[in-house]
Amino acid sequence: MKKLVVLSILVLSTLSSLSCTKKVQDNTVIFGVMSSMDYLPLAAAIEQGYLDESGVKLNIKKFFSAGERDAAFQSGNIDGTVIDYTGAVLQKAGGIELKLVSACDAPFYIVAGKSTGISDIAGLKGKKVAVSQNTVIDYCTDKALARAGLLPSDIEKVEINRIPVRFEMLDNGKIDATALPEPFASKARGTGNKIITSNSELGFAITGIMFTDKALKEKRELIKKLYIAYNKGAQYIRTHSTEEIKTVLIDEMGFAESDLEGALIPLYNDARPPSDDDLISVAEWLIGRGLIDSGFDPKSLAAEGILPE
Repeated sequence: MKKLVVLSILVLSTLSSLSCTKKVQDNTVIFGVMSSMDYLPLAAAIEQGYLDESGVKLNIKKFFSAGERDAAFQSGNIDGTVIDYTGAVLQKAGGIELKLVSACDAPFYIVAGKSTGISDIAGLKGKKVAVSQNTVIDYCTDKALARAGLLPSDIEKVEINRIPVRFEMLDNGKIDATALPEPFASKARGTGNKIITSNSELGFAITGIMFTDKALKEKRELIKKLYIAYNKGAQYIRTHSTEEIKTVLIDEMGFAESDLEGALIPLYNDARPPSDDDLISVAEWLIGRGLIDSGFDPKSLAAEGILPE
């Protein structure tokens, strides 16, 4: 009889443990990031406890290459991630079931070398500009050139994939200009290089947050709550100084203490869907390079009913 009682207790304890484990798993959204200012509102939401208030556990997975991040997303090891629009379109066109839910606000900056004398986009003509071919950097550069009436053939594109290497080559005068995200743009400006424009200044977005279709189906309510916390994080950044958010900038965004004074903190908006115009522009650019089929519909990326109204 005692053995039966003990066995019953063990069974109930196991079931209770499994139930609790399932509950924790059910409240978790697994989110992949690279070193990017785009997820600063989520980082602030974690630090300020907004996600805890919403009942969502955000499990941040950090990646050091786009290839590793994309592999994790495609295998279902993460539910969502920050992605540039070129990458999102390429994956969707390649058959990956995903949706772009929101646009991001952290820009890429076109930065000219300190000794080049370049002060605007037109000054890039005939210069060596570092890009990573067929990526968001390449796209951003082409869009900027077009605003000045220049063609891609009007500059000498130099293939440099890694952002730190592009920064070092710019700073050492080996190239004339390149596109850089933060914190590299602030580092470049701090050593005398000149920021001449950004995609935000030119009026187009290039990055967003995407989730797998599976996650949007199975964790829909959690993701909706996540965006409520995201908006609170964005509001916190808008209403606090760089000094007040420096812990997040150093711990999560990769800033050094010495970079904070000149940090370029974007104006973070509440979450909003990607612009149709931006997605169409990216798709047309990729089609023009033969990277996706001409029949691709950019609107197939859209997610509905997730963002707070």
